[in-house]
Order: sequence, then C-alpha cells, then structure tokens
Amino acid sequence: MQPALAHRRIFAALLATTVMTAPTVAQAQDTASGEQPAPPAAAEQSEGNDIIVTAQKRAESLQDVPIAITALGTKTLDDLQVDQFEDYARLVPSLSFKGGGSGGSASGPGNNNVYFRGVASGENGNHSSSLPSVGTYLDEQPITTIIGALDVHVFDIARVEALAGPQGTLYGASSQAGTIRIITNKPDTSATYGEVNLELNKVAHGDFGYTGEGFVNTPLSENMAARVVGWYRKDAGYIDNIPGTMTFGTAGITINNDEFAEDDYNDVTTYGARAALKIDLDDRWTVTPAIMGQRMLSHGTFAQESGLRDLEIM
Repeated sequence: MQPALAHRRIFAALLATTVMTAPTVAQAQDTASGEQPAPPAAAEQSEGNDIIVTAQKRAESLQDVPIAITALGTKTLDDLQVDQFEDYARLVPSLSFKGGGSGGSASGPGNNNVYFRGVASGENGNHSSSLPSVGTYLDEQPITTIIGALDVHVFDIARVEALAGPQGTLYGASSQAGTIRIITNKPDTSATYGEVNLELNKVAHGDFGYTGEGFVNTPLSENMAARVVGWYRKDAGYIDNIPGTMTFGTAGITINNDEFAEDDYNDVTTYGARAALKIDLDDRWTVTPAIMGQRMLSHGTFAQESGLRDLEIM
C-alpha cells in the first residue's frame, strides 16, 4: 500500500535585464516612413514579414541566424493552445524529453529532462555529477535545475526559441546539446490593453480541469510602462487510489489506506504571476526589471499498479 504523496515545487525567478540596441538594429523600425515598431507581442508577424528572434543576443531576422533554430511566435502558441513545456516541446523536431505526469511518467509534473538530437548526460540527480545537457532560459534568466527544466506556464509569451547544437559560447553551462529560450512579452508604452482567457476541460477516464489566465499592459508615462500577468490552472486527475488493507504477518497488524483512497486523486494545481516594468532611459538604453513566481502542487502518483485494473493504484 502506498499513501498519497504530496510534492510541492516552488520557484521564483528575479529577472533584471539592461538592453542596449544600436540605432541601426532598431527593432524593425521603418526608417523610411518613420513608423514606430509594433508592440512586442507582435513577434510573429503577418505573412511576408520576418520573424525577429534574439537567439544571438541581438534582434535579427530568423532567416539571418546562422544556427539551427525553431521559433514559435505568439500566434502559433495561441492557435495551438500551448500552455506548458510538453505542448511546445512536441512542436520542435530535434527536441525530445521524458518526465511530466501527462507524459506517462510516475514522477509527476515539473520534472522534464530535455534532449536535443539525442544527446544526454548522466542525470543521476547528484549535484557533484553530470548536469542536464540542455539549458532553459526565461528571458535572460536560466531556469535549468539538476532534474531538468522548470515547467513555466506559457501565457503572454512573445515566442519560444529552440536552439539545437552546442550553445556554450552564449549560454554557458548545461547548453552542450542546445538551449530553449522562453521570451515574454515586454511592457508597451503605446496603449493600455489586456486579455482574459477561461477554459474548462475534461480528462479521458478522469475529472474536470480548468484554467484562468489574464494580463494587463498599461503605460505609466511616455517612456515607462508596466505589464502584469497572472494564471491559475487545475489539471484533473485520472488515477484512482482504491481502498485496500495490508497485514504484517509477524506482528499481526493490519493497516488500511482509507484516509487516502480517492478517485482521480493525482490532480495538479499551478498558479503564479509575472510583473515587468519597462523604462526607456533614452533612444539607446532600456531597463526592464521583472519578477515572476509560480507554485505547482501535485497530489498522488502518476503510475498504475500491476494486478489492478487500468489507471488504479492501492
């Protein structure tokens, strides 16, 4: 008999970046017409225009980047309803992974070991031994851990960049096989706007789940703007922890799992928020401090027990 397990994973990333762009690289500004560039959310533009990426620490067209890169823009992420790591990982041809509750692993969510082109390290969970071979970044902040990539909820994201091949020159340790970059939408001084999404879903052989997420962007002055994002997600369980007893023969003691028996008991709750402030110091310097926190709480186990019916454990 195995009692229900509760795993709490808490992480917070403090992101503070200072970016200098030369006027000649000016974020796709049309110098002939004098028009200002589109808001950061328009990272994936209409057909016929380039997708702008920052894989090499500068803004440039995807077509001009001399490395193997896959870029998923805002429109693609929204159209394909990408919410988490597993969703966008399946869209990158050279990327594979193991772990995550919905992916079939007993370890539960938040433990995604990532591989590019099949390159893997020892992955024994020992900090004195090998580290993951793929680095993961949220903007300029590394979020790679000893057990793999943190599963950041994907919402109000400008693009996801997947860089295959060694990236140690620009991204350092844990980037021998490649790097994943999650680029958030930055505050926009042009207008006040926002978005709210609500979702209700049903898991096959399981319970109901739901998601609520939203963001608001507001200018604070001509050269300052703020952007706040929040989300709450409930992934329904599908494993039944059935009642049972176990007797220790030598001691004659019988115990039961009545306290933990429950249908669809391996549910996962994820909630968090992200806030950023953009300050244009002059035409060349922009400061963008940001803070982000997320908590993931999972119950039960994501394995089924042999000798019982499908999707059951005792």
